[in-house]
Parts: sequence; C-alpha cells; structure tokens
Amino acid sequence: MTHAPIRPRRILLAGASGTIGAAVARQLGADGHTVTALTRAALADPAQLAMMAAKAQPEVVISCIASRSGAPRDAEAVDYRANLALLEAAQAAGAQQFILLSAICVQKPLLAFQHAKLKFEAALAASGIGYTIVRPTAFFKSLSGQVKRVKAGKPFLIFGDGNRTRCKPISDGDLARFVAGCIDNPEAANRILPIGGPGPAISLRDAGLLLFAAAGKEPHFKSVSPEMFTWAGRILGLGAGISGWCAEKAEYARIAHYYATESMLVLDPATGAYAADLTPEYGSETLRDHYAQALALE
Repeated sequence: MTHAPIRPRRILLAGASGTIGAAVARQLGADGHTVTALTRAALADPAQLAMMAAKAQPEVVISCIASRSGAPRDAEAVDYRANLALLEAAQAAGAQQFILLSAICVQKPLLAFQHAKLKFEAALAASGIGYTIVRPTAFFKSLSGQVKRVKAGKPFLIFGDGNRTRCKPISDGDLARFVAGCIDNPEAANRILPIGGPGPAISLRDAGLLLFAAAGKEPHFKSVSPEMFTWAGRILGLGAGISGWCAEKAEYARIAHYYATESMLVLDPATGAYAADLTPEYGSETLRDHYAQALALE
C-alpha cells in the first residue's frame, strides 16, 4: 500500500495507553495531526464518550483497543461493545473514517475474543462510515516473553519441534506507520488489510535462534507439548458451568493452544492453508534488532 499525502486531520484515538496505541499516537503527532486520546473510562461511559467526541469533532477515529484477557465477558465488553459505542459516537460527531486495529487470527475464529472482533468488524462494515480494518500478524512484544530466560542461560521454550507455526512479526513503529498511512488513503478505503513485518515468515524455533544469536549464546531449546493446553481446557471446562473462574481459565487454555498450533499468516482461500507469500509485508524494523535492544535493557 502506498501512502497518501498527509493532510492534518482531527483524530479521536482509543487505546493510546496500550503499546500499539501509544506508538500510533506518537506517529500521528509526528505527522501533524490533532489527536484526542480516549481513556477506557470514557469508552465505558456513553454520555462521557459522546461529549468528548462532540468536543473533538473528529474527522477520523482510530481504535486500538482490545480485551486484555480474551475471556468471553471481557471480549464482549471491549472488542465488541466498547468499539460499537465508539462507532456510534464517531458517526454522531460526523467522523468520515473509522480505522480499526483487529487481528489476523480472526480468519479462523475458534475463540470468544475472535468472534467478538468479527461481530464488530461486521457492524463497522455495515455502518455506512468509511472504514479500514487492519489485521496485523504477530507483534514483536508477543515474541519477546523469553528474553529474560535466555539472558539468564535458560532454554527457549518451543511447542513440539518449534516449526509448526509461522508468522511475519511487525514492530510497534512499523505498524503505527501503516495505520497512520491508512488515513485518507483510497487504497485503504472500505478494505480489510492483513499486514506483517518484513519477511521471511519465521517459526518459533527461528525466533529462538535469533534471540540466542543476539545474546551471543549457544541455542538451547526445551520442547513442550501443546496438548497440555487441550487437557487443561477439558479439565477446567468440567467446572465451567458452575464456576466463572473455571470457565475463564478454560478459555485461557484454549487461547494458549490456539497460538501454539495456528500460524499468524493469511489463509489461502483456495487451499485453506496458511500462506506466507499471501501475507503482505511492511516496514524495515527487524525482530533481530528488537531482540538486541531488549537484551540491552534487561
């Protein structure tokens, strides 16, 4: 996607306190836009949200909010209802474009938060407002949970042989630039845009090798079976009907199993398989460089 010339806009941004939302806020400011950031409290209060939207008079609304846990109640409240309230406020305030940060995993929806995201995507597409839905692959942050382990000399944990899943991770900065580049862009109008970072697609084992190389250590892996999450989900699911705690933990187990077994790449509609060559690439920041920076901060 080529970027349209930047025309300063009034922008209402939801989710600026999160990692990606903060990067988007910085990019919008650097591009000269006027940004009004919404708090989660405002999103939960329709009257306050409507008042803030009316005061900001946004031309563009960007949503980077997402449920923190992925549990059904949280997903319904944030991924669907909070976004829906934001959409209604945006339309009432006269916004011309709504840019949604979604996720590539909704292509194969098996989890509560994926269904909640898709339900809002459908509402957005049917609303009549100009829209762009951005579906990124893995974030650098999601592949950085083992930096401290490796620096401490511990093994890098993989599922099976570590090659079952692949992704094209994208940095916060590159994703923020891509989102900002959707503003007023005819190529992004009323489209769903999957996006990854610069290739090639990597497996979990590949990520581990990059991290060991950045740390100057010999690769040392420990394999974990993803089926442990299946059994955990089944056991916890037995109590889901009488215990909200069990139901929530069972969903966490299903989420863990999903990410251990499904690639974060575009699904080829012709074959039903994940396809690296169909997954668009954007940006220049690499996971290797990110690991070097993260290790320096530990």
